Amino acid sequence: MRRTDTLVIGGGQAGLALSRSLKDRSVEHVVLERGRVGERWRSERWDSLRLLTPRWQSRLPGWSYRGTDPDGYMSKDELVEYLEAYASSFEAPVRTGVTVTGVRRRSDDFTVETDEGLWRARNVVIATGDCQQASVPAFARHLAPDVHQLVPARYKNPAQLPEGGVLVVGASATGLQLAVEIHRSGRPVVLSVGRHTRLPRTYRGRDIMAWLDAMGVLDERAEDVADLEASRAQPSLQLVGTPERATLDLGMADSMGIRLVGRTRGANGHSVDFDDNLVEDVVAADLKLIRLLRRIDAYIETCGLDRSCPSEALPAMTPLPDAPPTIDLAEAGIRTVLWATGFRRSYPWLHVPVLDARGEIRHEGGVTPCPGLYVMGLRFLRRRSSSFIDGQARDAEELADHIVTHRAPRPLALAHR
Repeated sequence: MRRTDTLVIGGGQAGLALSRSLKDRSVEHVVLERGRVGERWRSERWDSLRLLTPRWQSRLPGWSYRGTDPDGYMSKDELVEYLEAYASSFEAPVRTGVTVTGVRRRSDDFTVETDEGLWRARNVVIATGDCQQASVPAFARHLAPDVHQLVPARYKNPAQLPEGGVLVVGASATGLQLAVEIHRSGRPVVLSVGRHTRLPRTYRGRDIMAWLDAMGVLDERAEDVADLEASRAQPSLQLVGTPERATLDLGMADSMGIRLVGRTRGANGHSVDFDDNLVEDVVAADLKLIRLLRRIDAYIETCGLDRSCPSEALPAMTPLPDAPPTIDLAEAGIRTVLWATGFRRSYPWLHVPVLDARGEIRHEGGVTPCPGLYVMGLRFLRRRSSSFIDGQARDAEELADHIVTHRAPRPLALAHR
């Protein structure tokens, strides 16, 4: 049985950020990764994916973008290279190709079972991320067998889909991006819309993320929001990273010929039913957008930036097309349903009583009720920026400080035994 002070499960941006923070504090640790560094970015993302955040906003502890295009957006392959370079920069103790099969609490430490044997650790950090398994509604199984179904983690490009139209369910960042990409390939697309967050790519000469960063919106802490669970459940931003810094929203999708319908609420055979929520959700997103842009305007005025950031007209309200309550997929020529309905977390190997009724890990800022057990990489873990790569730095540093303060780990000189 191998031993270490702190064992980190997951070698993506969260696990690596924590690894660097632990190393900076001379904490002996190891990172176990089931695949390769950044495996989900490698194997569970579509070919054309780019980050929603600019390159400069990919800061990790002791690491940042050093190239010539800080305002551009990383492709998924570029991000993998970025993470690999980061791991190499501090010789991260990552063991790849190791799958964790069990985590159990002992009297004063943990036993971690893997397909390569056992580990004992005083602390365990679960850094497997927020986007683990696609969350597909149960009624999807009632669709006819000849309807091809898939989730974004299995989608690579339009060429892999059967001939015919596509129903994309979910209109946040992923669903809207894929709907547009598939439509541009020449296929008819229907987009099922629920709650969403509309944003322009740029406003008054700067990327929208630069404004959110400058105004401190992304720094808002979990303990400061009125309803943390509601904040964590907010849909992802309707943004896309493209060289031309294009804005992506429902109005654009509608003008392209993508058919907008309400939230999908049921299916039977070839018949799919939709709620009548489209107008309500579109108007709510538009009004929230206008409030944010007016807040940016006030910030610009307060900071005296009017000359360098000229005024700009507010975006037009989204058109409200008629949306049918039901579509017959066969009659509409739709042969594929793509479920862009978000993700859920799953911890079948975690045999420590820290899960709530929904199967989510109970924690406060990544600190679970079980001493020595932590979690990293979840949405709004400690602040709004936790949802982005850029937010991992401070989350990791604060969590590493907690580990040092509360568990008195062995120094780094006591290497793995």
